[in-house]
Amino acid sequence: MITMIGIVAGEIWHYLDKSGKSANLKDIIKSVDKDRDMILMSIGWLAREGHLVVEGDKPNYSISLRK
Repeated sequence: MITMIGIVAGEIWHYLDKSGKSANLKDIIKSVDKDRDMILMSIGWLAREGHLVVEGDKPNYSISLRK
C-alpha cells in the first residue's frame, strides 16, 4: 500500500505542476482518477513532506505545490 500511496502522490504532484495553479479536492479526484481515500493519503504524504500548501476551510480546501 505504501508503494501505491507514493505512486498516487507522484500523479498528484504532476497534475498540480502541469496545471500551474491550485486545485480543490474535487478537481484532483476527477483528474487523477484514483480512489478518494488513496488520494487523501497521498495528499497527506505530500503535505507532511512539505511539498504542498493546503489552505482554506472544509470543504473548500485549496491545494497547491509549495514554491
